[in-house]
Amino acid sequence: MSDLPPHDSSASDDSERDPLGLFEEIVEAETDLPQGLDSARPGETPTPDLAVIAAGSRTLRTQGGGEPQADVPGRPSDPEVDKALREVEAELATRWGETKLEPSVSRIAALMDVLGEPQRAYPSIHITGTNGKTSTARMIEALLGAFDLRTGRYTSPHVQSVTERISLDGAPVSAERFVETYNDIKPYVEMIDGQQEYRLSFFEVLTGMAYAAFADAPVDVAVVEVGMGGSWDATNVIDGDVAVVTPIDLDHTDRLGETPGEIATEKAGIVKQDATVILAQQPVDAAQVLLKKAVEVDATVAREGLEFGVVARQIAVGGQLLTLRGLGGEYEEVFLPLHGAYQAHNAAVALAAVEAFFGVGSAHTQRLDIDTVRKAFASVTSPGRLEIVRRSPTVVLDAAHNPAGARATAEAVSEVFDFSRLIGVVGASGDKNVRGLLEAFEPIFAEVVVTQNSSHRAMDADELAGIAVEVFGEDRVQVEPRLDDALEAAITLAEEEGEFAGGGVLVTGSVITVGEVRLLLGRG
Repeated sequence: MSDLPPHDSSASDDSERDPLGLFEEIVEAETDLPQGLDSARPGETPTPDLAVIAAGSRTLRTQGGGEPQADVPGRPSDPEVDKALREVEAELATRWGETKLEPSVSRIAALMDVLGEPQRAYPSIHITGTNGKTSTARMIEALLGAFDLRTGRYTSPHVQSVTERISLDGAPVSAERFVETYNDIKPYVEMIDGQQEYRLSFFEVLTGMAYAAFADAPVDVAVVEVGMGGSWDATNVIDGDVAVVTPIDLDHTDRLGETPGEIATEKAGIVKQDATVILAQQPVDAAQVLLKKAVEVDATVAREGLEFGVVARQIAVGGQLLTLRGLGGEYEEVFLPLHGAYQAHNAAVALAAVEAFFGVGSAHTQRLDIDTVRKAFASVTSPGRLEIVRRSPTVVLDAAHNPAGARATAEAVSEVFDFSRLIGVVGASGDKNVRGLLEAFEPIFAEVVVTQNSSHRAMDADELAGIAVEVFGEDRVQVEPRLDDALEAAITLAEEEGEFAGGGVLVTGSVITVGEVRLLLGRG
């Protein structure tokens, strides 16, 4: 546990560029080279349609407006760097994807061994749960950075660029650094490939890269989000000083369990000896499992609603104003530029995690500097989480991909926006509970346009439409297999009531869908 004292500091920002410049050249380049890990299967060449998605909108009509761009990098502007990054992406794409797993940490442990155990060169905060992990990680990162600590953050999946997954000092690593890190560990990866029954997976290699990059920086603390589960997740070769468990719900039930309690058994694997555990509000059976594990390893537990929590929240322009109760006392007038009650709860969890890291509640009871906390939270971004990317009509992106996430998003949309008519654009993955997702959105969508993204995991638009018709009724469902057509159709429907009628569009169902719409609208 760190015993660094609380003290003052400050924060940073970003910019935007026109995606339609040299459009034809970009499309040609995207068609010739693998654009990204989800745009084609290993060894395949992206289609011209997918090239259009990667390059930007094929119509000027979907351009316009929006908030300042968040920290999501686009393709490198230097052709040589872009080529090198594409080569790394192509090599990574030949490995097992994130949905193909062999539940073991033996391969990543072997890689860490030959790399000299880089994950032990810094303390860490380890985050698991079903929803809210990435937003919580970003908040923790912002708080630690505001207190003058050099941070490394590892999150997944990415919205647009694989380089987003590894951040240093609050920003994604550059394409150059990403390529250098890959090339540095590549000989060791190949060595382990030859020794193991299965080659290292895509996620395992990226995890090795992150841990190596953090040690090389070096960072003062790593903020690490699990990929899936906990016990056998590749990230679990670290021993987190603080283990964070965001709300557990049903997702990946084929791999993790059929009930929150069963899923919690797997996620509890990140709780290590003598750690501090920060528990968001949990279903009763999940909480019992997590508390039992904490007792077994002599971990200290802080629970949302008891030791910390949200005291008050009110909607504010561009976000919400919070009063949070932390482990060291109350923090009033904290502005968070993110929408939704769930983000307020994420903020309470993040604050408690950072307090625990600094020893608040154990080594001392002093509250963290309130001005520094306010400054940190005010700087937080979370791309693709209730993110406004266009105005007139308003287009909002949210990466909800399971029923629990969809319910939270639907509640937040109803609270924050006063849409007279909301059109949904939904593109989901075939391995998700799509019916539950659609049922969560049914009360707030006037109509839904079903589509599919470029990933091979995407549910076929016609199959998705069949489920949507059962949930919404035939008159409220439109099918547009191409994502750009779906967005165009939704904007048209939202505009039917007139320029000042308050129509809006919510794009959701998958991180990949959200990322590709960001590109269509020139966001990165």
